[in-house]
Amino acid sequence: MTVLVVSVMPPADAFGTSTDRGGPPRSGPPTAGESPPADAPAPPVAYAGEPLLTAKFVPPERPHAYVHRQRLTDRLATAATGPLTLITGPAGAGKTTLAASWARTGPLPGPLVWLTLDSCESAHADFWAYVLEGFRRTLRTTPRETAGHRGPGGLPVTGRVEHSRLIHLAALLERLPRPPVLVLDGFDRVRAREVAADLEFLLAHAGPGLRLVLTSRVDPLLPLHRYRAEDRLAEIRAADLAFTPYETAALLDRHRLSPTPATVGLLTRRTEGWAAGLRLCALAMRQSGDPDAVARTFAASPHAVADYLLTEVLDAQPAALRDLLLHLSILDHVHPDLARALTGRPDTAELLDRLVRRNVFVTRLPGTVWCRLHPLFAQVLQAQLHHRRPGLAPRLHHRAARWFAAAGDADRAVSHAAAAGDWRYAADEAVRTLLLGRLLTAPGSEGLHRLLSRMPADVPGAGPALVAGACALYRHDAAGCRERLTAAARQLGEGGSGRTPETALVHALLSLVCAPLAPGQDDRGLRQRADQAARRIGALMERVPRPLVERHPELAALRCAGLAHVLLRTGELDAARRYFTRATGPDDGPHDDRATGRLRHAALGLLAVTESLRGELTAATDHATAALALADRTGLTPHRRSGAGHLALAIVAHGRGAHQDAQRHLTRAEQCPDTRHDPTLHVECALLRARLHLARGRWEAARSTLDDCGPAPSAWSAERLAVARSAAALARGDTVAALAAAPAAPAAPAAPAGTNDTAPAALARARAHLAAGHPDRALRHLAPLDGAALSRPDLIGSLLVRAHAAVLTGVPATARELLARALDAARPEQLRAPFTEAGPWLRVLLDGTGDRTGPATGHIWFGVRWGDGRSAAGTPYLVEPLSRRERQVLAGAARLLSADEIAEELCLSPNTVKTHLKTIYRKLGVSRRREAVDRGRELHLL
Repeated sequence: MTVLVVSVMPPADAFGTSTDRGGPPRSGPPTAGESPPADAPAPPVAYAGEPLLTAKFVPPERPHAYVHRQRLTDRLATAATGPLTLITGPAGAGKTTLAASWARTGPLPGPLVWLTLDSCESAHADFWAYVLEGFRRTLRTTPRETAGHRGPGGLPVTGRVEHSRLIHLAALLERLPRPPVLVLDGFDRVRAREVAADLEFLLAHAGPGLRLVLTSRVDPLLPLHRYRAEDRLAEIRAADLAFTPYETAALLDRHRLSPTPATVGLLTRRTEGWAAGLRLCALAMRQSGDPDAVARTFAASPHAVADYLLTEVLDAQPAALRDLLLHLSILDHVHPDLARALTGRPDTAELLDRLVRRNVFVTRLPGTVWCRLHPLFAQVLQAQLHHRRPGLAPRLHHRAARWFAAAGDADRAVSHAAAAGDWRYAADEAVRTLLLGRLLTAPGSEGLHRLLSRMPADVPGAGPALVAGACALYRHDAAGCRERLTAAARQLGEGGSGRTPETALVHALLSLVCAPLAPGQDDRGLRQRADQAARRIGALMERVPRPLVERHPELAALRCAGLAHVLLRTGELDAARRYFTRATGPDDGPHDDRATGRLRHAALGLLAVTESLRGELTAATDHATAALALADRTGLTPHRRSGAGHLALAIVAHGRGAHQDAQRHLTRAEQCPDTRHDPTLHVECALLRARLHLARGRWEAARSTLDDCGPAPSAWSAERLAVARSAAALARGDTVAALAAAPAAPAAPAAPAGTNDTAPAALARARAHLAAGHPDRALRHLAPLDGAALSRPDLIGSLLVRAHAAVLTGVPATARELLARALDAARPEQLRAPFTEAGPWLRVLLDGTGDRTGPATGHIWFGVRWGDGRSAAGTPYLVEPLSRRERQVLAGAARLLSADEIAEELCLSPNTVKTHLKTIYRKLGVSRRREAVDRGRELHLL
């Protein structure tokens, strides 16, 4: 059986007519304003002697701009086929509207008895007088036993319905052909406990002859748990009554409003689908010339619904509950112990239970003792708190901050301390709980930054200085961070005030992370200070309580990422790669992206940049792609994303000869804030853009890009800029300028590679000498590289310089051998850039003899060779060209045709097409159709 609670009743003539004591058939009570016939009997009276009001037996009219919600009326119709239906929700949730709509549109299982209740029917006898009269009006017949014995003047002789009357009513209901639907609207207004007991008896003994629907703000005093277990209860709760975004849009449309989807979503989220709030907002929007602005204001301020909530909700509560609600208004989530700490009342748990049961816009979080207030109601309560109890709010926030701090909830402790204006405590608590690490690593740290950045600049102490420094670093303001770190160090040094392991740890972490962002530091000194800071951080983490460290996995990640960033800046790519890998965590292990997602995103991108500079293009692509995917997965906003991943993909695309892809990724990288504020990334973006200009023959643009780059942040970056300037001079044929721009040779010519005389610098000098016609000098500059462990690009560059020297000295066999070795080294990563940038001499070496057994043999990955030894892009390629038929098959694949469709179009067999596709894959050095199409477009074959 099912119990339904709703307040709706169709007109009386919707139900069948019957005679009342032999009288003529009637279709229902007189309508409003209609005079009763002269011979009509006197209107019935309640037990208190007052006439029964006809309006209470009629469902209310639909409100203006009513939105029919079929999902709810269907659910109510299904529920009403059972014995009991309960519709509960807070004021304005749409309980009565739903019941009335269903009563008017049906379908109904039987005749409707509608009764709108108010406080007048709180007495037991009055309630049953109205219920029995409702049955009489609908059924047109009642057993004499249910009418009660009346004394003089028609008044009953007793003050309550005797039990025998309920027995006779239950017997009558059992005999009816169709079960009537009794809708009691506003059942929470009935205070008499006997009424619930009588309804329970009636439900138990009427059998299938009654369908009871109750609308109420609170659960009735019925054994609902037993009804649920027996499947006799259907419930429609506040969450079910909430408007969906689609329904919100329909409601606004009924008010002749056309808001944007964003406005609809904002209103739905802010009101949580509360019907009355949405209607009040719609009315306010109609009266304004800018409905969207009103919606945004409503979403930020509850003024449009304040009067409703105050009158219908707050003022309707007893004094104890009103006082508790005002105290709780400062909270987003409420625990009974927290409520006790704010109010000093020992009975707060019981009062909270009453608020939840009464649907006073307080709901319990599932499976916990925690509760939450509706956000609009909380804002109204906050305004009333300031109005009725001025000066209390700061004291409440102060108590809440201490309670949350003791409970280990640092976020809320800091938030309430800030709301209380106690910034010194808020900052010290953020440092003590190591909250600042998450500010720099978590994807959703914008709210924490907004909170902490409100702190006044003149708050004394080391904690506030560290908080200000972390906020500056969050904004990529490295100079501001260093200034605040200096102030914090001064505070910690003056008598050791505030010096704790946590404070020292935060100071060391911020110093390490900030170090590689400072301009113009000595590489050796920077590396030494970074090593010292990393060791100090490790020692301090041992002194901090282990549970606290375990709750903050971002600390170890920050340490590794900071040291890796320093190593990247100083050009120690092998070591930088190791530490960036540690910062990203294990590839197959769990990651807490809520705590470290933003840091892992940046570290993966920087790891990819490090690998791309070493020529490890496959690994760089994988890590850069993972960095971008992580940013999407964690919802990082554009101004919080790192450009390192896009920069790495741009370097990879340039290295493989895909200049358009390189340009696209580089543009996206330069739009990210860190590539503008990080000196190392800024230089790498400028270097790549200059190389792209050179690839298109734009020498002046390349030189201008390098000149506009600004001062180099480190000796390693300065050397890379010098190498690029030398390459730009060589591209325009100015060997003198190329020699002048190349990094100078070290004083000791035998210095080992990788210390003073790095491989890129030696190669730049060697290329300049070769261009000037001095191969012997070029080879002398390469001598220190013999036997050195070189990166892939440097190894290929060294082999190509030696091959060029062999060409100039007339040893073509040696040149071809060296070229073949260079191609073998480039093949695993398909690294084309060193060859395409080598100059016209390489084309002569490749195509001078036309020998198919030369150095190009076996290097299909490199590209397509045309008759003039050039690709359509103007660069030499080294593999067999596609036949005319193969190009036709490739064109069909580009149009997404299947093998059978290509075969039919070209009059070939499907097997022949498949054979052509395999040959195309081999010649283009790919393994899939999509890659073949992309490669064909890159080579202008399509």
